[in-house]
Amino acid sequence: MKKIIFIIPAFLILFSCSKEVKKDKTIAVKEIVKAQFEYGYDFNEFNVIRDTIRSGDTFGAILDANHVPQNEIYEVVSKIKDSFDVRRVKVGNPFVLLNSKDTLNKTQVFIYEKNKIDFAVIDLRDCITSYNDQKPITLVTKSASGIISSSLSQTMDEQHLSPYMTDQLATIYAWTIDFFRLQPGDRFKVVYTEKFINDTIPAGLDEIKAAIFEHRGKPIYAFSYIGDSIMGITDYYDEEANNLRRAFLKAPVKFSRISSRYNLKRRIKFYGNRVRPHKGTDFAAPIGTPIMATADGVVTKSERRGGNGKYVKIRHNSTYDTQYLHMKNRNVKVGEHVRQGDVIGWVGMTGNTGGPHVCYRFWKNGKQVDPFRQDLPLSEPLHKKYQGDYFTHISPLKLQLDNIEY
Repeated sequence: MKKIIFIIPAFLILFSCSKEVKKDKTIAVKEIVKAQFEYGYDFNEFNVIRDTIRSGDTFGAILDANHVPQNEIYEVVSKIKDSFDVRRVKVGNPFVLLNSKDTLNKTQVFIYEKNKIDFAVIDLRDCITSYNDQKPITLVTKSASGIISSSLSQTMDEQHLSPYMTDQLATIYAWTIDFFRLQPGDRFKVVYTEKFINDTIPAGLDEIKAAIFEHRGKPIYAFSYIGDSIMGITDYYDEEANNLRRAFLKAPVKFSRISSRYNLKRRIKFYGNRVRPHKGTDFAAPIGTPIMATADGVVTKSERRGGNGKYVKIRHNSTYDTQYLHMKNRNVKVGEHVRQGDVIGWVGMTGNTGGPHVCYRFWKNGKQVDPFRQDLPLSEPLHKKYQGDYFTHISPLKLQLDNIEY
């Protein structure tokens, strides 16, 4: 991030005159224009054009309309291709042109806002340069709480909290709480940081520093901590330094619902109420919803076959395998290594299915079992050499959490 440069305003300078000045003698008054810095440039030095990308706009067309010759445009695109892909400008994103203050009014600098914070700069003057930067950001620590009435997202909305907080909480507790079975009265508290541009413009949620989620009367603390200073990996741990992660996610999709559970005695009316075992767990979700690998592993199947439709099967270790059926499309190939949370495909309706969902199947020692009835292995707790610092770190956060009212 660039350092913030404070500009001392230059005021109008007036020269005093004596009473003896003759009426026909003029006094020069000089105005020093205040510099207007944005994105690292003094905008007073340019003709400034602010606009947004419209449907059909291209980087080349914008420069061409602002008097940059085609051969120069081609040279610019060639030189900046490793730092800025001109094909990925999005409709609706703002951009700024800094044009020359002469009769040509030719673009000298192109600034493209990727989002509220990040922007790209292409300087066309002299030696063509391109770089990415960020607006100055201030982090403000805040707190919030809520009691579940129907769903986590609705409670967040009622508290005027960012929907990204819903996603972050669901990610933090993905291994320990079944968000498909939240109950009225479940409740949470969070301490988080929010981003502000130039200290005033809200720019969204930064991170959840600490949380407590009370599910079915059981409170579960979560504290953000970098457990590996060399790798810089942030994880969430409870008040006893146990990692909240498990070897497997609770579900392969976010914010879905279980439409059919693992049931070996299931009777189906369509088949004359005969027993037809269901050895998977169906998660209903809209077509196109990302399907995630629930644990690290290697893809052993990625194909389309019969009633399974398009599916993926993953070997996690010598004990566990998982399978994901009825995909619209697959995103992995046989032999590919995947990490927990990687998108391996998208919800569809291929094979034998009455509606869009993913059928999640779970193997233990070669036998299909109910994943919700398994005592799944935990991740390793925080290493002892970090625990002293960890407990010092979480002490004020835990006190702050405990003092937040619901």
